[in-house]
Amino acid sequence: MTKQAPKAASTSAEPRLRAALKWAGGKYSVLPKLLASFPDAPRLIEPFLGSAVVALNTNYSSYILSDNNPDLVAFYRHIKKEGHTFIKACESYFSESTNSREAYEKYREQYNRILLHGGSRRDRAMLLLYLSRHGFNGLYRVNSKGLYNVPHGRYARVKFPREELINLHKKFQKAELRHGDFEGTMRLAQPGDLVYCDPAYVPLSDTANFSAYTKMGFSIDDHRRLAETARELGQAGINVVISNHDTEVSRELYKDARIDAFTVQRNISRDANNRNRAPELLAFFGPVSKQRRRRRRE
Repeated sequence: MTKQAPKAASTSAEPRLRAALKWAGGKYSVLPKLLASFPDAPRLIEPFLGSAVVALNTNYSSYILSDNNPDLVAFYRHIKKEGHTFIKACESYFSESTNSREAYEKYREQYNRILLHGGSRRDRAMLLLYLSRHGFNGLYRVNSKGLYNVPHGRYARVKFPREELINLHKKFQKAELRHGDFEGTMRLAQPGDLVYCDPAYVPLSDTANFSAYTKMGFSIDDHRRLAETARELGQAGINVVISNHDTEVSRELYKDARIDAFTVQRNISRDANNRNRAPELLAFFGPVSKQRRRRRRE
């Protein structure tokens, strides 16, 4: 009997798992649409891991999960290796007394001081979780020196994500966690694999650019390199799916791909009245894209 490839995602009737980190641009709200588009595959590769919410809500046999943010990858590696020991240590940062602007700024300074002067990378990993949950809207933003500069989020209550961290620990037992540039991770893919890419989006306007994710940013040349790598992998029989804003720039970048356009709620702006629906797209490269095009012609 031929062994079936694992299903790409949870069914719509199953509850969606939330991420431990609050992360701007996370895909929780669009999981049903996103995961429904994923093909069956033996392995999922994510070179822009972010909050890991996509991997959490899939059921592949194995994973290669990567990000260019070294602190994010270090945080995930501690979760994978230490499990409950690390989770318990992280919980010490969550209390009524730590949910204030003064406490937040103290811990933000400590996080940056470890980068500048050295210190415990494990402490910095724990502080990353604290800053993510207490900072403004899940932003991870650094300046040209690599120093984290997100303001306090002013939340009345902040939940410690114990269950979410446990879910990550379990999922990561099937994952290789890597730190590095997206292209190197993508080129580890083999025919039959699925590569899902969620880069820093091209801006909808000149004032909407949140590419300062790491101090290197993510330039238009990086977007071109990503699109070219996706085309090459697609031609080699590897399915690649890319999320981005639906703009003229994106359409040009992915002109050789099948495009699925839709809209999503935008929640980043400080002004609640400016949180409108934004146009997004999924670009498909590889066998699945070709099969769907052929079915449409038929």
